[in-house]
Amino acid sequence: MDLISAIKVAASGLRAQGGRMRIIAENLANAKSLATTPGGDPYRRRIPMVENRFDDVLQAYTVRNGRYKLDTRPFGLKYDPGHPAANDKGYVKISNVNSLIESVDMREAQRSYEANLNVITSSRQMLAKTLEILKA
Repeated sequence: MDLISAIKVAASGLRAQGGRMRIIAENLANAKSLATTPGGDPYRRRIPMVENRFDDVLQAYTVRNGRYKLDTRPFGLKYDPGHPAANDKGYVKISNVNSLIESVDMREAQRSYEANLNVITSSRQMLAKTLEILKA
């Protein structure tokens, strides 16, 4: 694989991890949300999906953001009898987002983003060195 192709593959990884971080940030922002109507559901955790595909031009696999999936784990319950969305026993559904899991996922996405950025930086440096050698 040539250096330009490596940069393009790594750039696809940057875009994918950026989209993944966006969904994780949305999950974290809605982690404490409650249902708003009786019997209604609060925010449901979204799971970012990344798809790989073979690029015929690059002759390499690239990645892109796929559609997200909804987490099917059950919602939690919080006792708050005064809340407008409380059921007859006084419980309100709370989001199924676990902030600890989201934080770990965010850290993993950041590390992957950094790794792709390092590939691009190294490839650019190698291209610059190659041009220097050819000039001499």
